[in-house]
Amino acid sequence: MKILLTNFHTGHGGGHLTYIVALAKGLSLQNDITVATPAGSALLRQVQGLINVDAIPINFRPCIKTYFRDLRHLRRVIRHGRFDIVHVNGSADHRQVMLATWLLWRRPAIVFTKHNDYPTGSPGNRWRARFATRHTIAVSAYVAQLLSTSAYRAVTIVRHGVDTQGACHPDLRTAWHATRRRLLGHDDAGHIVLGSTAGTGAHKGWLHLIDALTHLPPGERSRFSVILAGALPTAEQLAHVQRCRLRDQVHFTGLIENPTEVLGCSDVAFVLSYRETLSYACREAMAAGLPVIVTGTGGLTENVDDGVDGWVVPVADAQAIAAVLRAILENPARVGAMGAAARRKSMAAFGMAEFLDATQAVYALAAARRPARTVAHWRDRAHDAVHAIGMPLRRVVSRLGQTFSSIQHDSEVVTVRPEHPDS
Repeated sequence: MKILLTNFHTGHGGGHLTYIVALAKGLSLQNDITVATPAGSALLRQVQGLINVDAIPINFRPCIKTYFRDLRHLRRVIRHGRFDIVHVNGSADHRQVMLATWLLWRRPAIVFTKHNDYPTGSPGNRWRARFATRHTIAVSAYVAQLLSTSAYRAVTIVRHGVDTQGACHPDLRTAWHATRRRLLGHDDAGHIVLGSTAGTGAHKGWLHLIDALTHLPPGERSRFSVILAGALPTAEQLAHVQRCRLRDQVHFTGLIENPTEVLGCSDVAFVLSYRETLSYACREAMAAGLPVIVTGTGGLTENVDDGVDGWVVPVADAQAIAAVLRAILENPARVGAMGAAARRKSMAAFGMAEFLDATQAVYALAAARRPARTVAHWRDRAHDAVHAIGMPLRRVVSRLGQTFSSIQHDSEVVTVRPEHPDS
């Protein structure tokens, strides 16, 4: 199968990058894979280092000056590549692929992965669902439920797969201990490191962990350190850490390509997001044998069983997080048992092979549903287009009519005939 994977992020891309690299690397053994992503993006750099994967720089958010040039370039890539599948991963690349493939005689099947929980009721979503989506992948049951009331049909749940083998490779242990000593200045077995690769964005909720530490007595608080990977924090975030007097216990690594650099030297992981559809960071932590503190939002609870392989706390609740930290201090041995349970779950349910097989199965379904280019097909497409355009236009005309009627009513002038002076 010839497959084009697209991504619109110009920078790091977070989970999108991890997702697309995993697909490109895993599916390239049996498929012809091409990745289209903006020039200078982290994804382009990583994909260019993969064997048997082609990388094409394409801007999916062009400015007005280069819009039609970039769209023609994408159309040429798709037409000449003769792809069976174009797998889009966001609204920007989905929209451009829809426009670039419009009226192509050999149109590839378009598969869309819904990574976030943003609303799907906009006109743009309805157009993309109707005219440019053969099959939709939901990354969690939570996302599938959101899509159930949308225009997207033929939805399949395919949860993220992670590298369950490399996450706990014995040869990495020495490097992990060295990292721990470098960051903390010691390798005290009784010290508890809370680690996360979820990032430092405000919506990731990590500052509530900092607040939770301030609820502990000084003696208990000193037994914790925090290691956080992702973009370096803002000045405002750093100031908050300073006000909590925890700057010496909180360490920022910056962006990293290998999550085991942080997870390997941690004892407990955390993903405290305000909203999250599944979370690579959570699954990678569990694969590394760490129990995870998560918020009870979105798809996070599809990863963690509270009290078994992690803890579930309310969103933005520092007191609840502090209660978990006290429980960890009171029974450190339980942390190891919960980490082992997390590792077992990841081996059973988070495997990369299952993720790749399920995605390939979606591609097969989408390709099998490609309609024949008959006169009836184009007639039906034209009917759909007229219907999609007509409904909004009818609403606009109706509202304009109501507006003009209101204006006319308000502007009516009642003329009073003056009485004749002789009457």
